[in-house]
Amino acid sequence: MARVAMWDKIKDQAKTFQQSQGTRGASGSGQGSHGPAGGGRPGSSSGGSKTQLIGMFKSQLASAKNELKSGAYRDASMAMCALVAAADGRVEPAERQRVEELIVSNEVLQNFPADQLRQRFNQHVDRLLANFEQGKAEALQVIAKAAKKPAEARAVVQTGMVVAGADGSFEPSEQYAIREACTALNIPASEFGV
Repeated sequence: MARVAMWDKIKDQAKTFQQSQGTRGASGSGQGSHGPAGGGRPGSSSGGSKTQLIGMFKSQLASAKNELKSGAYRDASMAMCALVAAADGRVEPAERQRVEELIVSNEVLQNFPADQLRQRFNQHVDRLLANFEQGKAEALQVIAKAAKKPAEARAVVQTGMVVAGADGSFEPSEQYAIREACTALNIPASEFGV
Protein backbone atom coordinates (compact mmCIF):
# COMPACT_ATOMS: atom_id res chain seq x y z
CA MET A 1 0.00 0.00 0.00
CA ALA A 2 2.79 2.44 0.88
CA ARG A 3 4.33 1.97 -2.56
CA VAL A 4 1.09 3.01 -4.30
CA ALA A 5 0.83 6.14 -2.14
CA MET A 6 4.46 6.97 -2.86
CA TRP A 7 3.94 6.63 -6.62
CA ASP A 8 0.86 8.88 -6.40
CA LYS A 9 2.93 11.44 -4.54
CA ILE A 10 5.73 11.22 -7.12
CA LYS A 11 3.16 11.53 -9.91
CA ASP A 12 1.79 14.72 -8.35
CA GLN A 13 5.31 16.09 -7.97
CA ALA A 14 6.07 15.24 -11.59
CA LYS A 15 2.91 17.00 -12.81
CA THR A 16 3.78 20.10 -10.79
CA PHE A 17 7.32 20.06 -12.19
CA GLN A 18 6.02 19.43 -15.72
CA GLN A 19 3.65 22.39 -15.44
CA SER A 20 6.48 24.66 -14.26
CA GLN A 21 8.66 23.45 -17.14
CA GLY A 22 5.82 23.99 -19.62
CA THR A 23 5.59 27.69 -18.78
CA ARG A 24 9.18 28.37 -19.79
CA GLY A 25 9.66 25.72 -22.48
CA ALA A 26 6.70 26.45 -24.75
CA SER A 27 8.86 27.04 -27.82
CA GLY A 28 6.92 24.84 -30.19
CA SER A 29 8.45 21.49 -29.26
CA GLY A 30 5.03 19.97 -28.76
CA GLN A 31 5.82 16.63 -30.33
CA GLY A 32 6.92 15.31 -26.94
CA SER A 33 3.53 15.94 -25.33
CA HIS A 34 1.13 13.99 -27.52
CA GLY A 35 0.97 10.99 -25.20
CA PRO A 36 -0.95 10.58 -21.96
CA ALA A 37 1.70 12.43 -19.96
CA GLY A 38 1.05 15.66 -21.84
CA GLY A 39 -2.72 15.59 -21.70
CA GLY A 40 -3.38 14.12 -18.27
CA ARG A 41 -5.84 15.79 -15.94
CA PRO A 42 -4.84 16.41 -12.31
CA GLY A 43 -7.94 14.61 -11.03
CA SER A 44 -7.24 11.28 -12.74
CA SER A 45 -5.47 9.55 -9.87
CA SER A 46 -6.46 6.10 -11.10
CA GLY A 47 -4.50 6.74 -14.29
CA GLY A 48 -1.28 7.35 -12.36
CA SER A 49 0.42 4.08 -13.16
CA LYS A 50 4.17 3.72 -12.83
CA THR A 51 4.40 3.45 -16.61
CA GLN A 52 2.65 6.79 -17.04
CA LEU A 53 4.85 8.34 -14.37
CA ILE A 54 8.01 7.16 -16.08
CA GLY A 55 6.53 8.45 -19.35
CA MET A 56 6.00 11.82 -17.68
CA PHE A 57 9.64 11.98 -16.58
CA LYS A 58 10.76 10.98 -20.07
CA SER A 59 8.58 13.73 -21.57
CA GLN A 60 9.98 16.28 -19.16
CA LEU A 61 13.50 15.26 -20.06
CA ALA A 62 12.72 15.33 -23.79
CA SER A 63 11.31 18.84 -23.49
CA ALA A 64 14.65 19.97 -22.04
CA LYS A 65 16.79 17.99 -24.52
CA ASN A 66 18.38 21.04 -26.12
CA GLU A 67 19.49 22.34 -22.72
CA LEU A 68 21.05 19.06 -21.63
CA LYS A 69 24.21 18.85 -23.70
CA SER A 70 26.95 19.55 -21.15
CA GLY A 71 29.58 17.10 -20.03
CA ALA A 72 28.50 17.69 -16.44
CA TYR A 73 24.98 16.45 -17.21
CA ARG A 74 26.33 13.45 -19.17
CA ASP A 75 28.73 12.42 -16.42
CA ALA A 76 26.29 13.03 -13.56
CA SER A 77 23.56 11.08 -15.36
CA MET A 78 25.83 8.09 -15.87
CA ALA A 79 26.89 8.20 -12.22
CA MET A 80 23.20 8.43 -11.25
CA CYS A 81 22.28 5.44 -13.45
CA ALA A 82 25.10 3.38 -11.92
CA LEU A 83 24.13 4.40 -8.39
CA VAL A 84 20.52 3.35 -8.98
CA ALA A 85 21.54 0.09 -10.71
CA ALA A 86 23.87 -0.84 -7.84
CA ALA A 87 21.67 0.55 -5.07
CA ASP A 88 21.14 -2.90 -3.57
CA GLY A 89 24.88 -3.61 -3.60
CA ARG A 90 24.91 -5.83 -6.68
CA VAL A 91 24.35 -5.58 -10.42
CA GLU A 92 23.52 -8.74 -12.31
CA PRO A 93 24.81 -8.90 -15.91
CA ALA A 94 21.22 -8.81 -17.22
CA GLU A 95 20.49 -5.70 -15.15
CA ARG A 96 23.66 -3.99 -16.39
CA GLN A 97 22.66 -4.75 -19.97
CA ARG A 98 19.08 -3.53 -19.38
CA VAL A 99 20.29 -0.23 -17.94
CA GLU A 100 22.79 0.20 -20.78
CA GLU A 101 19.93 -0.28 -23.25
CA LEU A 102 17.83 2.30 -21.39
CA ILE A 103 20.74 4.73 -21.49
CA VAL A 104 21.53 4.44 -25.20
CA SER A 105 17.86 4.49 -26.20
CA ASN A 106 17.04 7.54 -24.03
CA GLU A 107 16.14 10.45 -26.30
CA VAL A 108 18.00 13.05 -24.24
CA LEU A 109 21.11 10.95 -23.74
CA GLN A 110 21.33 10.53 -27.50
CA ASN A 111 22.93 13.99 -27.38
CA PHE A 112 26.09 12.02 -26.51
CA PRO A 113 27.95 9.17 -28.24
CA ALA A 114 26.70 5.81 -26.96
CA ASP A 115 30.26 4.57 -26.35
CA GLN A 116 30.96 7.50 -24.00
CA LEU A 117 27.79 6.77 -22.06
CA ARG A 118 28.49 3.04 -21.77
CA GLN A 119 32.09 3.66 -20.71
CA ARG A 120 31.15 6.13 -17.96
CA PHE A 121 28.24 4.02 -16.71
CA ASN A 122 30.34 0.84 -16.57
CA GLN A 123 33.24 2.60 -14.83
CA HIS A 124 30.89 3.70 -12.07
CA VAL A 125 29.25 0.28 -11.80
CA ASP A 126 32.67 -1.41 -11.59
CA ARG A 127 33.78 1.00 -8.83
CA LEU A 128 30.52 0.45 -6.92
CA LEU A 129 30.90 -3.33 -7.13
CA ALA A 130 34.58 -3.25 -6.13
CA ASN A 131 33.99 -1.06 -3.05
CA PHE A 132 30.43 0.15 -2.67
CA GLU A 133 31.06 2.98 -0.19
CA GLN A 134 34.03 4.39 -2.08
CA GLY A 135 32.26 3.98 -5.43
CA LYS A 136 29.17 5.70 -4.04
CA ALA A 137 31.24 8.61 -2.74
CA GLU A 138 32.88 9.00 -6.16
CA ALA A 139 29.54 8.80 -7.98
CA LEU A 140 28.00 11.41 -5.66
CA GLN A 141 30.96 13.75 -6.29
CA VAL A 142 30.35 13.48 -10.03
CA ILE A 143 26.61 13.98 -9.55
CA ALA A 144 27.23 17.08 -7.40
CA LYS A 145 29.00 18.79 -10.32
CA ALA A 146 25.61 19.18 -12.04
CA ALA A 147 24.31 21.30 -9.14
CA LYS A 148 25.58 24.49 -10.81
CA LYS A 149 22.67 24.41 -13.26
CA PRO A 150 19.30 23.69 -11.60
CA ALA A 151 17.69 22.38 -14.81
CA GLU A 152 20.53 19.90 -15.29
CA ALA A 153 20.45 18.89 -11.62
CA ARG A 154 16.74 18.08 -11.82
CA ALA A 155 17.26 16.24 -15.10
CA VAL A 156 19.90 14.06 -13.45
CA VAL A 157 17.39 13.06 -10.76
CA GLN A 158 14.69 12.46 -13.38
CA THR A 159 17.10 10.25 -15.32
CA GLY A 160 17.65 8.25 -12.15
CA MET A 161 13.91 8.01 -11.58
CA VAL A 162 13.39 6.71 -15.13
CA VAL A 163 16.04 4.04 -14.62
CA ALA A 164 14.75 3.12 -11.15
CA GLY A 165 11.17 2.74 -12.36
CA ALA A 166 11.89 1.03 -15.66
CA ASP A 167 11.42 -2.44 -14.21
CA GLY A 168 8.04 -1.55 -12.73
CA SER A 169 9.22 -1.26 -9.13
CA PHE A 170 10.95 1.40 -7.08
CA GLU A 171 12.90 -0.38 -4.37
CA PRO A 172 13.75 1.26 -1.01
CA SER A 173 17.47 1.08 -1.88
CA GLU A 174 16.78 2.94 -5.16
CA GLN A 175 14.74 5.55 -3.30
CA TYR A 176 17.66 6.03 -0.91
CA ALA A 177 20.08 6.45 -3.82
CA ILE A 178 17.79 9.11 -5.34
CA ARG A 179 17.61 10.92 -1.98
CA GLU A 180 21.41 10.89 -1.68
CA ALA A 181 21.72 12.32 -5.18
CA CYS A 182 19.19 15.04 -4.32
CA THR A 183 21.28 15.96 -1.29
CA ALA A 184 24.43 16.13 -3.44
CA LEU A 185 22.57 18.38 -5.90
CA ASN A 186 21.01 20.60 -3.21
CA ILE A 187 17.49 19.67 -4.36
CA PRO A 188 14.82 18.72 -1.83
CA ALA A 189 14.11 15.02 -2.29
CA SER A 190 10.47 15.82 -1.54
CA GLU A 191 10.32 17.54 -4.93
CA PHE A 192 10.46 14.03 -6.40
CA GLY A 193 8.39 12.37 -3.71
CA VAL A 194 11.27 10.38 -2.21
